[in-house]
Amino acid sequence: MCPAWAGIIERVSEDHGHRALESTGEIEWWVSAVAGETNPEESRARTANIFDVARLAGVSHQTVSRVVNNIPNVRPATRERVEDAIRQLRYRPSTAARALVTKRSRTIGLITTGRPDFGPSSTALGFNDAARQARYTVSIASMVEADPGSIRSSVELLLGQNVEAIVLIAGHRSALEAMQAIDLGVPLLAVESSGRSGFHSVSIDQYGGARAATDHLVQLGHRNILHVAGPEDSMDASERVRGWRASLSSHGLVAREPQVSDWSPRSGYLIGQQLVAEGGAELMDCTAIFAGNDQLALGLMHAFAEHGIRVPEDISIIGFDDIPEAEHFTPPLSTVRQDFAALGRDIMATLVEILRDSAPVITPHTAATLILRGSTAVPRMTSAAARR
Repeated sequence: MCPAWAGIIERVSEDHGHRALESTGEIEWWVSAVAGETNPEESRARTANIFDVARLAGVSHQTVSRVVNNIPNVRPATRERVEDAIRQLRYRPSTAARALVTKRSRTIGLITTGRPDFGPSSTALGFNDAARQARYTVSIASMVEADPGSIRSSVELLLGQNVEAIVLIAGHRSALEAMQAIDLGVPLLAVESSGRSGFHSVSIDQYGGARAATDHLVQLGHRNILHVAGPEDSMDASERVRGWRASLSSHGLVAREPQVSDWSPRSGYLIGQQLVAEGGAELMDCTAIFAGNDQLALGLMHAFAEHGIRVPEDISIIGFDDIPEAEHFTPPLSTVRQDFAALGRDIMATLVEILRDSAPVITPHTAATLILRGSTAVPRMTSAAARR
């Protein structure tokens, strides 16, 4: 328990004759008086409390507490009467009081690192929505650079807020390694796809999604498929490279070294310009590109359009993520969809099990879905293909 609460309990205990306070109602009353440094009578006049609800519903404040905390041993008619009183008075339970009674803050810490790219940002939104539905509060610490000092400061900030667990959404290995070096004292759940051991994790199947995208290109007849990958330190990028290589290998095809990017459209554009400069219209005999994300695909399409290289007539392109703009590219982009809402639900469901001391043995992996649009097609017989 944090020192602030310990001080409140000590003062409440002195003022209350050292009798144990066990109900949310009693502690809510004293927290308003002691922690808020306010007069309880004035507090009652301003905002409805648990005793007001009890009077209106004609029950004890303990019964109201049981209804608020979803304890089952309340008759349906009584529960309905209490809920009607709560709505009428617009009563909001004191989170401070509830934390003191249950020894649970119902607060989860969330650490995000790196740029606000579509994937991590959507994951954070999905988790926040799932946490809200589960009646948890999320306290967020975000940083661009995931150096050990910044990670440690964020952890200390969250622990000072009495969080029950910490969720890490970090695309880079360095952030995960920095977290593992800290003695947290609370459960850690990382959103990461590498399958490392030593902590709980949840992810979308990056490997499976990349393999499905590459398989699709092979099934169309492409034999020389280039991959434009994300940063080398990115765990998701590494899993997508692994899936691309596995697909090519399973079909007896050679995987040349992938082009490395920083995930941005500009990075994709510059790589596209480089490919044209090196290989001209034949693009080094490449007939298809698996782009590490949709932003890279956008940059590649821009570069090729400037040189009269048509998609998909001259080269097929498939992305990853299915950002909202993907279906409005010219042509609409074939891609791999990540269900971030489902990922958010998986994160929260896993956390609930962890906090119940019954964490699942199997790490949840949400499947990625292949979305086919107009940017992929059967390869055209180029002059280079004719020579082969």
